[in-house]
Parts: sequence; structure tokens; C-alpha cells
Amino acid sequence: MYTEIVRLFFKLGISAFGGPAAHIAMMEEEFVSKRKWMSREHFLDLMGATNLIPGPNSTEMVMHLGLHRGGLLGMILAGASFILPAAFLTLLLAVFYVAYGDFPEVEPFLRGIKPAVLVIILAALIKLGKKALKKQAYIVLGIAVAAAGLWGLNEVFAILLGGIIGMLAIQAANKLNSVALFALPILTITQVSNEKLLTLFLSFLKIGAILFGSGYVLVAYLEGELIENLGWLTQQQLLDAIAAGQFTPGPVLTTATFVGYQVAGYWGALLATLGIFLPSFCFVYVLNPLIPKLRNSKWSAAFLDAVNVSALGIMAAVLISLSYQSLFSPPDWRALLILAAGTYMQFGPKKFGAPYIVLMGAVLGWVLSLI
Repeated sequence: MYTEIVRLFFKLGISAFGGPAAHIAMMEEEFVSKRKWMSREHFLDLMGATNLIPGPNSTEMVMHLGLHRGGLLGMILAGASFILPAAFLTLLLAVFYVAYGDFPEVEPFLRGIKPAVLVIILAALIKLGKKALKKQAYIVLGIAVAAAGLWGLNEVFAILLGGIIGMLAIQAANKLNSVALFALPILTITQVSNEKLLTLFLSFLKIGAILFGSGYVLVAYLEGELIENLGWLTQQQLLDAIAAGQFTPGPVLTTATFVGYQVAGYWGALLATLGIFLPSFCFVYVLNPLIPKLRNSKWSAAFLDAVNVSALGIMAAVLISLSYQSLFSPPDWRALLILAAGTYMQFGPKKFGAPYIVLMGAVLGWVLSLI
């Protein structure tokens, strides 16, 4: 069982390009559709709840799935298997960047991957939507939250507000016809005497404990902490670190690995990575057992249903925004061609898995860049 967990999440860790929405789509395909290790309804419950706690959403979903499949050890193995490939690749980029002051040319591959993952996100939305959209009112709620996300409303606030409104509406309709506290363990590092390393670790631990939303809002947190407070990076160095996190598969928060190496070498990379992801392991371990209990109350179950629909609404907003950026800003016939190929691979007579679609996008992106 544990070997299978490691194998599955390592595969996702080296193929999960495209950001949190694409990562979750790949997990749904592997964990629910293909292996049937979990019901789609429970997957939705975990996805909705994960959007309401700090930390990287898709990485926390990995931890939830590992905990569900293999207990505490399963959670640790799943999280490590998903994070470490991206962290290692990001570290390689950091070493190259510090040595040469630039990145290797990867843009053609990324241009091909972006339209390919649109198909993966769309397929997951269709499958999850069939389970989550139980009533006509849910469709209205999902559209409203998607519109709010496109309008610019903070995604966590939009999901929480959608959950509350949906819960009240559902309970009102039914009549007509636990607060969980999270506490991080007190951490001490007896082996690290270097004050800079300790400050680096604690800085990323703090960011990991308060970072809401997707990994893409990380830049605001890092700017305040590393540029304004500590003065360790320039604005350009920070932007390059964020780019490195996007170049690699897996969680965008492996930007921490890049920054840690920039600041303090290999020890810095290790401690920054550990610091930013450790709170997520704690949050997930506390939250996971509570989610099934919420299904026993009509009010909390209605809240979960509404949160799930709201999370799908935000996912739809992300899909629309990414589609516009990848296909029409500016109009790109190469991206449209890759999208068509990916659509055939996903919905055609012979369905291909997400990693193959991502690989197709990367290769075709490079080939078409030569034209």
C-alpha cells in the first residue's frame, strides 16, 4: 500500500504542471476515477474544506488523500513524494541561477503545457460538477461564485461566503417543503546554530501557517518578509524565484526552495522547504477526521455542499482566466492547436491520462516554436 502511495504521488509530483486547479484535476483522475480509493463526494468535501485553511490547496489535498489511504505514515509519504521532486528540480534551477545569473530556455515547453492543462481542468470540472450540482440552486451558486472570482473577489472569502449563503438557502428551502482550533507544535532546532538559518526557517514557517489561497499569492508574502523586513532579496531576484516555482511541476510553493538556496545555500533550501510545508501537514492531520462528522449535521452538511460548489465555481473562474491568457492574450494558433489535440486525447475514443496530455503539450509546444 505504501509503495503504491509513493509511486502515485511521485508520478503526480513530476507531471503536475499548471497550478492547483490542474493538480486537483489530476488527483481526481488518479484517486477517484481510476483507482476508486475514495468516493467523489468525499473528494469534494476534502477539496472544499482545504480551500478554507491556510497553506497550498493542492498539496494539502495530497496530504488528505495520503491520510485517507494510509494513515499518518501515508500522509507523510504522499506529501513528501509530491513535494520532493519539485523541490529538487527547483533546487537545480537555483544552483544554475546563482552560478550563471539566468535560467535555461524552457519557455517553449511551458507555452505548450498551458493549453494542455486546460483540458485536464475542464474534464475534472465536468466529473466533479455532476456530483456537486445536486440541485438547480447549486448551479446558480456556482455561477455566482465563479463570477465573483473573475471580478476579483478573494477566493477564500468567495468560497466562505458562498458556503454560508448556500447553507442558509438550503436550510430555508428544507423548512419550506464545531469550530476547530488549529495549533502548531512548538518547534525547536537544536542542530542549527546559525541565526540566519533559524530566521529563514521561522520566516517560512510563519508564511506557511498564514498563507491562504493558491500558491500564486505567495509573492506578496515573500515581498513583505524577505525584501521589506529582512532585505535579503531584490525585487528581481524574488520574481525570478517565483518563476522557478512555476517552471517546475508540483506545488508552486517550492519557490521556497529556490529562495532558501539564494539566501543560505543547501541548508537554506532544506529549511525553507521544511518550514513552508510543515504547517500544512499539521492542519490536515487535525482537520481530516472532522470532515466526515460534519456530514452528520444538516447545517454543516449543507455548508459543506455549498462550499464544494463554491470551490468548483472558483475552479471554473481559474479555467476561464487561464484560457483567456493562454489562447487569446494575444491570439495564439499554436495554443489552439495544442488545445484541440489535448481535447481529442481527453474526450476521444481512446482516453489518455493527464501526464500524457501534459507531455504532449510540452513536446508540441517545443516543435511548434521552431516554425
